[in-house]
Amino acid sequence: MRHGDRPFLGQQAVQRGELTARRLQKDYAALYRNTYVSKHAVVDAATRARSAWLWAGGQCVLAGLSAAAVLGTKWIDPDLPAEICRDDRHSPSGIVVHTYQLLPDEVCTADRMRVTTPARTAFDIGRTMSEDVALLHLDALARATRLKACDVVAIAESRPGTRGIRQLRKTLQHMDEGAESPQETRLRMTLVRAGLPRPETQIALKDRNGRVRVRLDMGWREWKVAVEYDGAQHWVDKKQRAWDIERMAMLEASGWVVVRVSAGMLGRPGVVVRRVLEKLRAAGCPI
Repeated sequence: MRHGDRPFLGQQAVQRGELTARRLQKDYAALYRNTYVSKHAVVDAATRARSAWLWAGGQCVLAGLSAAAVLGTKWIDPDLPAEICRDDRHSPSGIVVHTYQLLPDEVCTADRMRVTTPARTAFDIGRTMSEDVALLHLDALARATRLKACDVVAIAESRPGTRGIRQLRKTLQHMDEGAESPQETRLRMTLVRAGLPRPETQIALKDRNGRVRVRLDMGWREWKVAVEYDGAQHWVDKKQRAWDIERMAMLEASGWVVVRVSAGMLGRPGVVVRRVLEKLRAAGCPI
């Protein structure tokens, strides 16, 4: 059996003769007691979650960001502690134990591990983290699982006295599965908090045959104003750059106006809002 791509129990692997104790110490790193991964492996949030699951002997439920990671959520800081739910609160450094009371329908199986369902995961993230950080993760979780806000609200209504419910409800109002990156979430909220109409995300523009020709990050169909976040690949990738030029020409020919926002501009929200506001007003938006 090959080890290293995924966390494994070191002592058991040695006992089975799959590798020697010397090789275990030489080529593998322990994330938690007796859970190992190759020293060359990229340790992400999902890797930490599986390591925590193995450390607990499977006698737990992965929760919070660990559950989100196993469910496919991207952009989770790999250095954050793993989160599990069980009655025994003892744990090593790097694992946070919650004693949440979980109902049977709030637990599911993913990658052969028990994890909180997308709705329960969102419920816990949305009420325990700051609003801005929680929204980044909820957008990504919704994108990965097609989670709907109403599913999370149902859990909140069954626990009216739980701490953080008010913040959770507020955050859920802004959750949007259309965000393809944390930067797009931040950009969308910059516009919304400035008082602009909430933009539609992932606007698909089709040709006469019904095929999607262009997909816009966000914008307003009524006024044909779009806002796009341009990551580094838009500036350094030659193919991406060439497509961007062709794409822009297609949009202009269709009457769309596009405000492009770079990472540097995102750090100057006032500039972004002013440019978008000018385009919306010019297009007839009553704002």
